[in-house]
Amino acid sequence: MNARQAALPLRRLGATDVEVSAVGLGCAPLAGLYTPVEEAVATATVDAAWDGGVRHFDTAPHYGAGLSEERLGQALAAKPREAVTLSTKLGRVLVDHEGQWDLWSEPNGKAAVFDFSYRAAFASHLGSLERLGTDRVEIGLVHDPDDHPGAALEGTYRALAELKAAGRVGAIGIGMNSTDAAADLVSRADFDVALIAGRYTLLDQSALDKLYPLCLERGVSVIAAGVFNSGILADPSPGARFDYAGADRQVLARAQAISTICDRYDTPLRAAALQFTAAHPAVASILVGARNPAEVDDALAMYAHPIPGALWHDLKRAGLLTEEAPVP
Repeated sequence: MNARQAALPLRRLGATDVEVSAVGLGCAPLAGLYTPVEEAVATATVDAAWDGGVRHFDTAPHYGAGLSEERLGQALAAKPREAVTLSTKLGRVLVDHEGQWDLWSEPNGKAAVFDFSYRAAFASHLGSLERLGTDRVEIGLVHDPDDHPGAALEGTYRALAELKAAGRVGAIGIGMNSTDAAADLVSRADFDVALIAGRYTLLDQSALDKLYPLCLERGVSVIAAGVFNSGILADPSPGARFDYAGADRQVLARAQAISTICDRYDTPLRAAALQFTAAHPAVASILVGARNPAEVDDALAMYAHPIPGALWHDLKRAGLLTEEAPVP
């Protein structure tokens, strides 16, 4: 059985009826993150994920100022809608903007700017539906409210709660990078899911301190994104990115030390990175960003790659993994 034929288990989010596949596709790269992606390649990437059993696809207006949503919608148009779980995010609105913007390499005359107001949330939701070519999304997330928790709760969260009550969104949550800010919001509102990027990986287990225990306590399912910490855990070579920027010498050395132990057990670092993040009981699904079919196929193969238990023991003995971290 190859990666394209393997079935992925489905997990339910919180107390909702929304299910996500154990591996989901993060669709930011499809919008030309760092470098352009041809439309045909974006479609082929989504097709590869679908063929591999992926049924959860995550996007946001922020990604390429709507380009990710448009490309994802086009790629999924021929798929059975009832089998797809779509997640997108609210908290930014699109405005006119000329030239290249932020990390996105395919300018389209738009940019995304923060707006956590109640009215903007409904407008954002409708805009996403139009770009995705659908009448609903299964998951709505408050996007990056780290520095605006009050406004996000009063505006975006309130709108999402109403959309959920009306049956227009199935599960609601947050999509963030900061564990402390995420824990604060999870403790103050009734969320079903927390999509957290880069805070529970082979290089960063900060989610163990407060956030993941809180999610388990409150029945909030975690979707863990950024499992490669922007690429360094896929290839820890000089010049690798860590959390969207160039990795410093200390982080690079740590990643290389982890890779050396993986090599000892003939295990690709990528496999260890994916499976470690997926092993925590709070995590319902991991999200893998891919920009072409080969990256999708590799991620699915790495997710299924056998890893001996001694590898995890050696990582902990070397002080490269927190002792209390659950392992596969």
